[in-house]
Amino acid sequence: QVQLVESGGGLVQPGGSLRLSCAASGSFRSDAAMGWYRQAPGKPRELVATFTRGGGTNFADSAKGRFTISKDNAKNTVYLQMNSLNPEDTAAYFCNLVDWGRDKVFVYWGQGTQVTVSS
Repeated sequence: QVQLVESGGGLVQPGGSLRLSCAASGSFRSDAAMGWYRQAPGKPRELVATFTRGGGTNFADSAKGRFTISKDNAKNTVYLQMNSLNPEDTAAYFCNLVDWGRDKVFVYWGQGTQVTVSS
């Protein structure tokens, strides 16, 4: 079983920065893809930034130029550095891990960490 534990959310003023962390534990392939999604109240969950299985990255248009995704493979941890935050970034941020088995795809989610951007 895979567990994802996020940390780093909180309240920040517009223009500020936050760094989210997600530590993965359990059994999964070394090429499992990790990333971040978010969900604002009344809206569907949406992609923020992810690593792909091949090691590339995908970013939402809203995140490009402001957010950076990085990882520490030795710690099975992925980070999301968020700069120039604005109120529209307010949401619960969820860590995601996609793993592949024989003829199956496994998707895991963390419990979420709240990010609130407000003055």
